[in-house]
Amino acid sequence: MSQTLAQTPVPAPPRRLLGPGDDFLGHPRGLTVLAATEFWDRVSFFGMQALLTLYMVEQLLLPGHVERVIGFGPFRAAIESVTGPLSAQALAFQVFGIYIGLVNLTPLLGGVLGDRLLGRRHTVTLGALLMIAGHFCMAFDQSFLFALLLLTVGAGCLRGNIVSQVGALYSVDDRRRADAFQIYYAAVNTGAFVAPLITGLLGRAYGWHYGFGFAGFGMLVGLLIYLRGQRHLAPDAPRAAARARERLSGKEWRVVALLVGLMPVLATFWVAQSQVWNVYNVWVRDHVDLEVGGWTMPVPWLQSVDGLAPLVMMPLVVMLWRRQAARGRETDDLHKLAIGCLVFALATAWLAAGHLVTHAGGRIPLAWALLFHMASNVGWLFFAPTAMALFARAAPPSVNAQMIGVYYLSIFGGSLLSGRLGVLYERIEPQAFWLLHAAIAGAGGLLLLLVGNWLSRQLRLGPRG
Repeated sequence: MSQTLAQTPVPAPPRRLLGPGDDFLGHPRGLTVLAATEFWDRVSFFGMQALLTLYMVEQLLLPGHVERVIGFGPFRAAIESVTGPLSAQALAFQVFGIYIGLVNLTPLLGGVLGDRLLGRRHTVTLGALLMIAGHFCMAFDQSFLFALLLLTVGAGCLRGNIVSQVGALYSVDDRRRADAFQIYYAAVNTGAFVAPLITGLLGRAYGWHYGFGFAGFGMLVGLLIYLRGQRHLAPDAPRAAARARERLSGKEWRVVALLVGLMPVLATFWVAQSQVWNVYNVWVRDHVDLEVGGWTMPVPWLQSVDGLAPLVMMPLVVMLWRRQAARGRETDDLHKLAIGCLVFALATAWLAAGHLVTHAGGRIPLAWALLFHMASNVGWLFFAPTAMALFARAAPPSVNAQMIGVYYLSIFGGSLLSGRLGVLYERIEPQAFWLLHAAIAGAGGLLLLLVGNWLSRQLRLGPRG
């Protein structure tokens, strides 16, 4: 899923940047511009991601297609030098894991470009242009690897920098900041809901490349909205490279070290979560009953459910947190992360349990998969937005965008490992495969419970304003 509900966005200058006349529905018009831009970014990203593994398994990596992909022979040889020989399906899982991992590594580069070289506006624009080119390259088998390269670099430029621009619309003490991020990420998740419905239908009815082409047009629309709305955005802060660089104090270096040390623990969640867009698609195709009144639902449509689920479950989670806060008993960030891991682990174990309740023909009821998406996204709401908020809140201001990029390293590591574990799908029973991922996420949750109180004190995470 996408990032959502970041409760404590990126620190901003201590003044309100837009006057009352610039407000729209109680918020700066810039919020609408950024939310609409990110909506179309997610339409393009999740629309493509929903098709990627199935496209590789069912077409690209089959004889008659894979030979046409420029540079694929050396690329496959490099992967198999580490993993050993792989079937087409196992190779698809591995490629997906590498791609998603790199998409979440390049924001570190994007943060440096935005903070120190190009400025955030120019970096976001560059990222959108690269992603548009990448999506249209996906329309041809031959340019597949070049497309993945463009998409990974483009996503790195866009992510983090656009999030920072949302925070820059508000002063540090503006109480609308938390609500603004909820509005912003509601648009993000709406894009994640809409995209697989459209690209899944296009891919099934007309072919994979039509789905990828639609994703490219979506990103183009997002870029046009962003460029047209520039006057409503906060101006870029002076670039660090053009001013005397602020040195981190000893306490700030300690915070940076603690946040970096948290990466392997956070990665345990992303190992399990990344499979929802990877092996899960093939598992659904092979084991879930997709017949609805004589009509077969496209597999990517379950990814739309995964985009819708946070919107459905978000009010319940937020209501719980607000009731706890009213009583002075709201769970702190580190324990929210632990709860998120444990809930997601239980949801993943639910997939394994599905093999005990199969229909005639050995297929798991569709309702079982729908319940998985609802339950897993409760865990996701506790974990993903809280992790982003933790880094945005605790990281020193002078390296804030870069530390958001560092946070993405946990997703990078988890995604790479999930791709490596995908090979096991052909070697062990599906129940054991999902229980293994449940154990990994659960271990991360238990570790966070053990160190949560100590780490909260070290990071000095006081109550939110």
